Amino acid sequence: MQATRIIAVRHGETAWNVDTRIQGHLDIPLNDTGLWQARQLGQALAEERVAAIYSSDLQRAYATAQAVADSTGAPLARTRGLRERSFGDFQGRTFREIEEQSPEQALRWRKRDPHFVPEGGGESLVMLRERIACTVDELAARHRGQQIVLVAHGGVMDMLYRLATRLDLQAPRTWQLTNAAINRLLWTGDHGLTLVGWADTQHLDALQGRDESHA
Repeated sequence: MQATRIIAVRHGETAWNVDTRIQGHLDIPLNDTGLWQARQLGQALAEERVAAIYSSDLQRAYATAQAVADSTGAPLARTRGLRERSFGDFQGRTFREIEEQSPEQALRWRKRDPHFVPEGGGESLVMLRERIACTVDELAARHRGQQIVLVAHGGVMDMLYRLATRLDLQAPRTWQLTNAAINRLLWTGDHGLTLVGWADTQHLDALQGRDESHA
């Protein structure tokens, strides 16, 4: 069965990344660094043969994806299925504020309780994994034998890595989720995702990337 090659990218940096403030489904724009990272990403992928680009509908991801579309000429489409995890009432708060104001919830979050749902309409890790797996299966199946680009968020990148390596949701993270890094995977209908390469930041060497510490 023909494989689909996937380039998966976390959006460029935002002011809230710098502040360690939870974004979730809130629509936060790229900052100046993030815009630069998007341009560097576009240049790095300019010679890639890309059949389609799919982006989260949130502007920080879509603006990053637009830079890739501009450099490759590939069609770009938004999809809600690639949104960041919904963090409910955590959204708009810093990591420190969550720990101080909601210590019991913060503890479950820190321990990666797979069934923990943040109050106020959040998603559990189990729910997020199901959403991302279904979205990737649907998109990749459209492009067997081709290459696509997926532009999304730190939590989505974390889930793609776990799906590709068959790691448990509670396994400690030892891999990077750097803004605008290039991550490569293969997808087949029989075996799902396989990891090819991760966290390539050569195109960002002029600026140290910011990892997503709490995905």
